[in-house]
Amino acid sequence: MILFLICFILLLLLPDLYIWFSFVRGTAPLLWSIAYWIPTTLALSTMGLWLAGSHPDWMIRLFFGLLLCVSVPKLVFAVISLAGRGIGLAVPHAATVGHAAGILAAAVVCVAFFYGFTRGWKRLETKEIEIASADLPAAFDGYRIVQLSDLHVGTFGSDTTYLRQLVEQVNALHPDMIVFTGDLVNDSAEELDPYLEILPRLSAPDGVFSILGNHDYCTYRRYDTADGAARNLAEVKRRQRNFGWDLLLNESRIVRRGGDSIALIGVENDGRPPFPSRGDLPRAMREVPENAFKILLSHDPTHWRREVLPRTDIQLMLAGHTHAMQLMIGDFSPAGWSYPEWGGIYRENGQTLFVSIGAGGTVPFRFGAWPEIDVITLRRGLPQKP
Repeated sequence: MILFLICFILLLLLPDLYIWFSFVRGTAPLLWSIAYWIPTTLALSTMGLWLAGSHPDWMIRLFFGLLLCVSVPKLVFAVISLAGRGIGLAVPHAATVGHAAGILAAAVVCVAFFYGFTRGWKRLETKEIEIASADLPAAFDGYRIVQLSDLHVGTFGSDTTYLRQLVEQVNALHPDMIVFTGDLVNDSAEELDPYLEILPRLSAPDGVFSILGNHDYCTYRRYDTADGAARNLAEVKRRQRNFGWDLLLNESRIVRRGGDSIALIGVENDGRPPFPSRGDLPRAMREVPENAFKILLSHDPTHWRREVLPRTDIQLMLAGHTHAMQLMIGDFSPAGWSYPEWGGIYRENGQTLFVSIGAGGTVPFRFGAWPEIDVITLRRGLPQKP
């Protein structure tokens, strides 16, 4: 953690120091020279307050706004400018071209991130996905599941507009079932207060099912009492059940269509460190018929490769967690550096994983990885090759 913080602070400061000594010092008036350091000073101050335990929404928004719209563009400029100077040792005028290219690239990054920070994180999209399996019972051919994931309602504060829109869009899709794959809150059950009349409106004939994500354990804040996180977790569970959601805590349900049925399995968060690992898949599958078509709800997609693939015949797992790092450019996301399966459909040995990139986020920013409602249609038959 300390090494990460040191590297992060250096990434904030080094571009500033380069620009200061190369272009600002000695050339700008005193007031402009002072103003130059204000964004970085504010960013470092808010980061220090956050580490000290202060987490007001305005402070988090200020930090990420400065980071994305000021510090990252400066870093982009510094890298390109330095590259131009390096090439300039051998090629005349390369340094001048590097400076100009750096300014242009920094401007593009600043505009893109400003859009992601102000509008992109609420640019809700509906995605249609078909998942085929020869094991699917005939009565479930065409069965439609809406998957929601990673709402992180605390990021929206008391503004209910976005979640009202989301609920209306989901209900207008008329799915057979709705599943929520974890991270309803950021770190407190109180975040749900503005939504106590909105989230219960989600409805589907076969019900709304949910599981817990790592944030739902409410361990990402400091409490005055030792049982603070446990009390918040209990309240998160209670409120989900009051919504009419069927919260699956290492357990299963059988969904029937005529004489056919499928098994829906839900586990608590099963993550790799530093994320909590409270999932108990064998317990969750205890009452599942051996030959059933199985759908597993598990928040963390790494669970698929760690346990689901090597130890079970579960045909379909639905996950979230990654958010695609809330940043995608084409098919690239930095989430791929940490997660082999971070967004979309993955297949191996006749088993399928679908990872939703989610509808919310821990910070108010998304670019490219727009928030999504996933409509999964099950088909009976052999899956198409990727």
